[in-house]
Amino acid sequence: MPLMLEEIDSQPSHLGEISLRKRIIPALGQEPIYEVRLGEEFLMSSMFVDAEIALADLGLAATTGENLQVVVGGLGLGYTAVAALKETRLKNLWVIDALETVIQWHRDEKVPLGAPLNADPRCQFILGDFFARATADVTATGLYPEQPTDLLDAILLDIDHSPTAYLNKSNADFYNTNNLALMAAQLKPSGVFAMWSQDLPSESFSTLLRTVFNKVDAHIVSFYNPFQNKEATNSIYVCVKSSEATAE
Repeated sequence: MPLMLEEIDSQPSHLGEISLRKRIIPALGQEPIYEVRLGEEFLMSSMFVDAEIALADLGLAATTGENLQVVVGGLGLGYTAVAALKETRLKNLWVIDALETVIQWHRDEKVPLGAPLNADPRCQFILGDFFARATADVTATGLYPEQPTDLLDAILLDIDHSPTAYLNKSNADFYNTNNLALMAAQLKPSGVFAMWSQDLPSESFSTLLRTVFNKVDAHIVSFYNPFQNKEATNSIYVCVKSSEATAE
């Protein structure tokens, strides 16, 4: 399968060298495929975005009310953010990413979805550590800086490969009842936490989520992988907080 490959940018980061590449595979058509690598590790591709879109679609479908305030953890190639902006009830979207290079690719429109994200006034990029903000005191910095005491309608997370395979080993500390509860404190009653995973649903992780959230569903998203000539799968966890506000 002949291919053409162009490296658009490569920059150092605190996680290692991160690079953006554009690939054309004639056998699959002439539409460019955008890829992101961290060192030698493959992070994401515009070929496989069904689950990233489903993260927004499934997560926001579980919300109630109007004027939604939503945070996306992990910008990637922008597919979750763009899908979230298609929700007509959405008022504000904050996209948090720890890698300045990734945000700059979108601001400079080096990736295809940079233009629609820059053009939509509801969308704001935030450079920062999602996990640190998610576990901060809600009256302090929180997940977004403008009005930190306001609560969110939804948090959509796509950073780690799975609840047990981490982009950064320090992220492992997030996946416990205490830190998930700190994050959930930043959600409104009936607020939604949704998360992407490359693996099939884990019952042990669903059990952990149920220590914090009133309702937990795991969805399997299937898509065709032409390199393997077979269906591949990712998972989306959708968690709903209790509709009853708890006393602080």
